[in-house]
Amino acid sequence: MDEPKEAEGYLGHGGAPPPPFRAAVDALRGTRLRPQIEIDPAPAPKRLAPYAYALEAAVVDGEEDLADGRLVLLHDPAGHDAWQGAFRLVTLVRAELEPEMAADPLLPEVCWSWLTGALSARGLAYGEPSGTVTRASSHYFGGLSARPSASQIEIRASWTPREGLGGAPDTGTHLVAWCDLLAQVAGLPPAAPGDASVVTLPQRRGPQSR
Repeated sequence: MDEPKEAEGYLGHGGAPPPPFRAAVDALRGTRLRPQIEIDPAPAPKRLAPYAYALEAAVVDGEEDLADGRLVLLHDPAGHDAWQGAFRLVTLVRAELEPEMAADPLLPEVCWSWLTGALSARGLAYGEPSGTVTRASSHYFGGLSARPSASQIEIRASWTPREGLGGAPDTGTHLVAWCDLLAQVAGLPPAAPGDASVVTLPQRRGPQSR
């Protein structure tokens, strides 16, 4: 099997990639996603782990990006004390909000529950979750005063996917769960009709840059 190239989102600086990492990357690359989500390989970080693979995704409605994000798979064959495992998934998710929604004091807790809920809904075992939820507002003045105020939510998180047979985690299903989070932040209905546990954010504001 040919090694994935760095241009395809892969980076290995610890020698030939071990089979569990290869299997985990293959699962990410072979996962089919809902049509509103566009996904591409991205440059992998160089100093976080001996092996890494990165993806970028956007939830697209016509020419408008409703949300975007980045998912990075890290692997250290020797294990990592902070991870409590040999693999780690790291993510950044962003979306623009209506100012009224951004002012909700419970929004950070709700957004974090969307992440953990997406993983649990797919039946995934994971550990050591950590992260931040940040909301920011921009107000324009002077020559930019014609622009409407804008608010954005940003979720940064990481977690340890539990390893399965052969030492590789079920990264394909983790990717699907992550895309469920992206779709939820973007205000799309759940992929599985009738899932009453899913609450979405309505009224995305204008296109955002990727």
